[in-house]
Amino acid sequence: MSLLFAGVASAQQEVRFEPDTVSVYRNPLTGWVMYLGRSWDDDFWTKQNYDAMPTSEGTTVRVSDYAGTAYVRTSWSSLEPEEGKYLWRDPSTRIYRLLKTVADRGMRFAFRIVVDGRDQGQNTPLYVMEAGAEYFTSGNGKHKTPFSDDPVFQEKYTRFIEALAEDFNDPDRVEFVDAFGLGKWGESHATAYKDPANKVKVFDWITALYSRAFSRVPLLIHYHRQVADPNKTSWGDVAPETEMLLDLAIARGYSLRHDAFGMFGYYNGWETAYAERWRFKLPIILEGGWITAAHHRYWNDPSGRYREGHSEDVRRGEFDHARETHVNMMDLRINDEVRSWFGTSFDLVKRFVAEGGYRLYPDLVSAPVKARRGESVVVRSRWNNIGWGYCPTNIPQWNQKYKVAVSLLDEAGNPVRTVVDTHSDLSKWIKGTPDICLTEVPLEGLKPGKYTWALGLVDTAKGNVPGLEIAVAASHKAGGWLKVNVISIK
Repeated sequence: MSLLFAGVASAQQEVRFEPDTVSVYRNPLTGWVMYLGRSWDDDFWTKQNYDAMPTSEGTTVRVSDYAGTAYVRTSWSSLEPEEGKYLWRDPSTRIYRLLKTVADRGMRFAFRIVVDGRDQGQNTPLYVMEAGAEYFTSGNGKHKTPFSDDPVFQEKYTRFIEALAEDFNDPDRVEFVDAFGLGKWGESHATAYKDPANKVKVFDWITALYSRAFSRVPLLIHYHRQVADPNKTSWGDVAPETEMLLDLAIARGYSLRHDAFGMFGYYNGWETAYAERWRFKLPIILEGGWITAAHHRYWNDPSGRYREGHSEDVRRGEFDHARETHVNMMDLRINDEVRSWFGTSFDLVKRFVAEGGYRLYPDLVSAPVKARRGESVVVRSRWNNIGWGYCPTNIPQWNQKYKVAVSLLDEAGNPVRTVVDTHSDLSKWIKGTPDICLTEVPLEGLKPGKYTWALGLVDTAKGNVPGLEIAVAASHKAGGWLKVNVISIK
């Protein structure tokens, strides 16, 4: 008898499990994110070699076998070119076909909506300006961007986001919403206003809009040091309202992302301290900052980590930075970046699967092997998280919906009695600190016979069916339940 479970009845059996550190689980808010090009069609999987990606081990793999999420950073105008014409609802459109291929592969998708046209194109549909929204024109004299404090813009944008949420406020389809999208490239900096004094009002308006519309899907805010600021340089000292604005978004249910991991001239002391403040309280989502194409000059990074022509150095820098920050998700991004991850650093792709985000399993379970009908018995389980992130059941969109459950399966493998451990809190499971669950199971009303004890991480919002994959080999599982041992009930 182990010291951990000392004193349990002699009719209990201890069962030990080893963690699976290889399989890719499509659990929410953990793992790899791949990006979709805004101009791609549904044939990109073959055109871009995403279904036959060469690796540094001399093999070829499917990118979608490693990434559970596809992220598209697209423009408002590409989704609603004319007022009320929502292209994601039209099966003949590129965006509809693209998103369908994601769903067909069992992936969720995520998105950011960009409205600012600088350096890009006509990201806001022209009907907004034609309706009277005041705007500025990009340096090329072609692309019109509405001021974010303009009332016509806010009215039209609100209607658009509400329409989007009608279809995508669904955690089964959508991983997260990058829920700000204003400013240059949609990255929340260099935001344009008619009156810069309206910065706080605009931030309040747009975060309230997203949190109201997307009540069931995790929302992210870029913890940029100049979030929502009109400073056109995009980088520099921390803007005076930054932490106040970020805290406002977090109070509305936002989690965190940053778009410059691995860029140590941009992500430095303030960003590090802010992420540490929220470690294991909010999930942190990574986007790598450097583009390894030569023009981006990653070898000039002040960290001195990167050699010119060695994209594998950048991959290592991002991986190490991710581990130091305890992020839940990393990104593969597009084309050359994807090919670099798989072609030079496939070992790191697999290491993040094994080590990153959250990965939950019970290493020790004690369950009765015999009992009498009408009794109540106790199942003891010790749970571990072997990932460096955490399972964010504490975010408001999840509202602690994932719980430990104990089930009795009949001979056909069907649950006949399931008890949810309401005291379990998966967000407290941090690497190196196992948590013990004691779950009392009443046997009253069960027919005599043999049953199999099983554990699950269930979704209480869906009738207590298994909602998260347990990181144990598939041979020990059935229908999402982890089979433990057999009990004979007399």
